[in-house]
Amino acid sequence: MLTARLIDNVWATRKAESLNGYKLMLAEVIGGGTGNGQRMIVVDIISAGIGDRVIVTTGSSARKMLGSDDIPVDAVVVGIIDDDCSFE
Repeated sequence: MLTARLIDNVWATRKAESLNGYKLMLAEVIGGGTGNGQRMIVVDIISAGIGDRVIVTTGSSARKMLGSDDIPVDAVVVGIIDDDCSFE
């Protein structure tokens, strides 16, 4: 899993039929590590918004969140990180 910030919506004029009804967004990996700053397109199934910090799952775990291994998806938003949360 990765932490990322949603930075924009993605519109596709043509896409695979199995992607119809899914909200696509552009996310930037945050939180350090080697992937920091990397951008990826994610499927948002929890109605997060631009600017939200989110948890993203990738690979076969992402497809399982959509209920099928036949959907051509590699990254799905599975949680929103609460900005009001303090660990002190």
